[in-house]
Amino acid sequence: MKEIKIGMLQLHNTADIQKNIERLTEGIRDLAKHGAELIVLQELHNSLYFCQVEDVDNFNLAEPIPGPSTNLYGALAKEYGVVLVTSLFEKRAAGLYHNTAVVFEKDGTIAGKYRKMHIPDDPAYYEKFYFTPGDLGFKPIDTSIGRLGVLVCWDQWYPEAARLMALQGAEILIYPTAIGYAASDPIEEQQRQREAWTTVMRGHAVANGLPVVAVNRVGHEADPSNQTEGIQFWGSSFVAGPQGELHYQACDDDEESLIIEIDMERSENVRRWWPFLRDRRIESYGEITKRFID
Repeated sequence: MKEIKIGMLQLHNTADIQKNIERLTEGIRDLAKHGAELIVLQELHNSLYFCQVEDVDNFNLAEPIPGPSTNLYGALAKEYGVVLVTSLFEKRAAGLYHNTAVVFEKDGTIAGKYRKMHIPDDPAYYEKFYFTPGDLGFKPIDTSIGRLGVLVCWDQWYPEAARLMALQGAEILIYPTAIGYAASDPIEEQQRQREAWTTVMRGHAVANGLPVVAVNRVGHEADPSNQTEGIQFWGSSFVAGPQGELHYQACDDDEESLIIEIDMERSENVRRWWPFLRDRRIESYGEITKRFID
């Protein structure tokens, strides 16, 4: 049995970036000391979720990769001997920025990176202003604990992204996330959205016979423009097995630091019972690459 211990940090960010990083460092250290082998952080974890407004000054938050944050998190991965999944605002060149997940190996080296492919543009989620769509494709990242299919937030709604990771041998799907409630929505609608978020990723687990890890931020972050009531990030970070079974789901209103142990080899048996990859009619799917079929 190939069992791994996955550590997740569901945190409430503040405007104090240094304090956020100190708390992340403390959380990584604590999870590693309790046996975590893989630690996953939430989307854009160093700062507040700055995409609530379109402000050119926010580009000052970006940094090159490699750069200060990769040096810091690489050193932590090496010091504690963990595989670490981070989420950074990448400055690739002047005027060219990405929302980029960086995976560190246990020796502190960069195992690989993934640039967010699907970029939303919704009220309070003005990501198209900041992020160029990724150009690295849907490529799993090889690490000492397995081949990781790392995607980011808005990617989690797209079955095509999960499938392409699975078809290239991903052993686990991982989603750093920043998503929450709009205060203007009624409670019933808020809960429908949160349940849809969980359900669609559990569906990816089932359809591909793979475990899924989603780590979301939590807590309220004000709208700097004061045009809205801000975002209440709904937490609810979870780990699901290859049949969509929930191993654990965090609360929706508080921070959590937790370790979940999963059997990475269970996917082999699930895929034998439910051979979805075998029965795909690949010769009939050509039109899937069209925007719409008239």
